[in-house]
Amino acid sequence: MRQIPVDTSAATVMVAKTPQPKVRDRRTGEIATDAETGAKLMTVDVMFAANDEVEILSVTVPETGISGDLTMGTPAALTGLVARPWENEFNGQKRHGIAFRAVAVTSLATTSTGSKAA
Repeated sequence: MRQIPVDTSAATVMVAKTPQPKVRDRRTGEIATDAETGAKLMTVDVMFAANDEVEILSVTVPETGISGDLTMGTPAALTGLVARPWENEFNGQKRHGIAFRAVAVTSLATTSTGSKAA
């Protein structure tokens, strides 16, 4: 499957929804895992602003790639973000879209508490 690297260097990225387990099968509640590593997969919705446009992207990331406190509004960095076009057919209806996957989602919020310079 073709993967297209996404340049995030000129983008502003903020968490829109806290990380949630990626569900593989809604009927059974089975959680998706990475085929190569077996790591549990998570979905993080982010606001992605670039080139005077803003979109909400749902990004799949291994649980081990989530670092920092990723609450709504937290500035974040997306490491190794790629876009994958997909298409499937279900009950005679074709669907298509773009799936986003990252190696890591990292909080860029400052972690210092109460340490102000005098």
